[in-house]
Amino acid sequence: MSTLDRAAVAARLSGFERRAVDLPDARAAAVAITIAERDGRHGIWLTKRPATMRRHAAQYALPGGRLDPGEDQPTAALRELHEEIGVQLPAGSVLGMLDDYPTRSGFVITPVVCWSDGSHVPAPNPDEVAQLFFVTFDELMVEPRFLTIPQSDRPVIQLPIVGALVHAPTAAVIYQFAEVVLRERHTRVDGFEQPVFAWR
Repeated sequence: MSTLDRAAVAARLSGFERRAVDLPDARAAAVAITIAERDGRHGIWLTKRPATMRRHAAQYALPGGRLDPGEDQPTAALRELHEEIGVQLPAGSVLGMLDDYPTRSGFVITPVVCWSDGSHVPAPNPDEVAQLFFVTFDELMVEPRFLTIPQSDRPVIQLPIVGALVHAPTAAVIYQFAEVVLRERHTRVDGFEQPVFAWR
């Protein structure tokens, strides 16, 4: 599973019936799952946030953030991708979206799947990115881990990637991408919990 062409990804996303979430008091946000190629292998970019950030410091995240007034989810995801890691993609690079994921901190995150043609070299913004990782499709095929916590009856999902444990919401979003796009399984992830440290 080291490579997959754009048409195949688009077809798998178009065959997936994504679920939108409408929570009136939640803030809308979007993240970019950007498929790129390096050394002949496809993967996605993942960041680690600086320890100095006010919210969700030192956590692993996909490039993304809240929607600005008048923006839709694809526009916001592409803007955040450019602001965070210096990759500017056109609107036509968006291949589809996955399920909305409501977070404990009051957001509804929409994952936007994009395609980079290979000519884009990331230039991370140090104010927003402490580390940038290229996670190959092979690495994304890892089996998730599930924990139980006393604060919730839902399992906490972890992905053992980039030499660490990545938690929800990022882990849930990436796991659904792997399921839908890489494994061709229409798996839902809204039943997966976040660790307590990510609730704030």
